[in-house]
Amino acid sequence: MWTLTLKKGLKSGLQTTWSLGKIIFPVTLIVALLSHTPVLNWITDFVTPFMKIFGLPGEAAIPLVLGNFLNLYAGIGAILTLELTVKEVFIIAMMLSFSHNLFVESSVVVKVGVRMWLILAVRIGLAVLSGVLINLLWQGGTQKAQYGLIPPKEEALTGIWEISLDALATAGLGVLQLAIIVIPLMIGIQILKDLKWFDLFSKWMAPVTRSLGMRENTSVTLAAGLLFGLAYGAGVMIQAVKEDGVSRRDATLAVIFLATCHAVVEDTLIFAPLGIPVIYLLIIRLALAIFITISVSFVWNRSEYVRRKGATYEQ
Repeated sequence: MWTLTLKKGLKSGLQTTWSLGKIIFPVTLIVALLSHTPVLNWITDFVTPFMKIFGLPGEAAIPLVLGNFLNLYAGIGAILTLELTVKEVFIIAMMLSFSHNLFVESSVVVKVGVRMWLILAVRIGLAVLSGVLINLLWQGGTQKAQYGLIPPKEEALTGIWEISLDALATAGLGVLQLAIIVIPLMIGIQILKDLKWFDLFSKWMAPVTRSLGMRENTSVTLAAGLLFGLAYGAGVMIQAVKEDGVSRRDATLAVIFLATCHAVVEDTLIFAPLGIPVIYLLIIRLALAIFITISVSFVWNRSEYVRRKGATYEQ
């Protein structure tokens, strides 16, 4: 039994890694190469004039662009090079917590069957909205931010060969990191299924998933996304759609929830060295995720009810 379980879990893990890796590798490679060209600087220059609506200085565009094109670590590294107030750092951190690593994570989510425009609209929309509202509503945080660490300076790469090798290594490490998390995760899920613990977990999580407007079989997807991130949650969801009959509606709601609030441990703690109240990052993300998911579920149910009612009258 255990041999069969491990084989099935390993097969699922490898299939998911291959499926997502085909997206993550080329997208990461392209973005990594772009980071060594003037493209990101052009985008930063274009975005800079709009920073005033968030109450941010022009140079704050640098961490926002890097965080969205690359990842949170690149964005945080850029923050640490700027002299900002606590409020300004908090605004940037909040915006990046919603909208980061857009190309890789959004491309992966498309594999679930959710439209790219939807995931981008949710993430970018929340980033912009949160930045504007915090700027308008929070009157404090005027003291200079005290950073807990300074990242080591990286040597600038020169030459096409050196840049290409670095981009290939970055893309390869992205897929390797995916495999390290996804394969054990899929094996663990298979073990839970074969031991019937999966059903028990789904029932235990049922009140949470139902309150969000989803069925019980989305519980593992939500747990994976909350703990490991949007891309890894999508990996689990791809398998759940195939094997557990997760509907397109539930998959869409799960993606909306995880787009707003995912990797809550890592994505919250990595902001701690910036000297901001990270607990509020978590509370705001979680509250918005719950509110938006429930709202979308309500509107979806209402529209389906009206459509069914209209069809009944026509008959």
